[in-house]
Amino acid sequence: MPWKETSVMEERLRFVARLLEGEGMSDVCRAFGISRKTGYKIFNRYKDDGLEALT
Repeated sequence: MPWKETSVMEERLRFVARLLEGEGMSDVCRAFGISRKTGYKIFNRYKDDGLEALT
């Protein structure tokens, strides 16, 4: 089975979707291998500016 290729945008969308579904920030950040500081930065950009901010 070949490796899946994903873009940064797709990963950020998946990240935000999991948070919007109610998962905790710490758990989602751990799953994506990022710090909570980065997680909050991404999520706050999404909340402030919408999908365009994730590019």
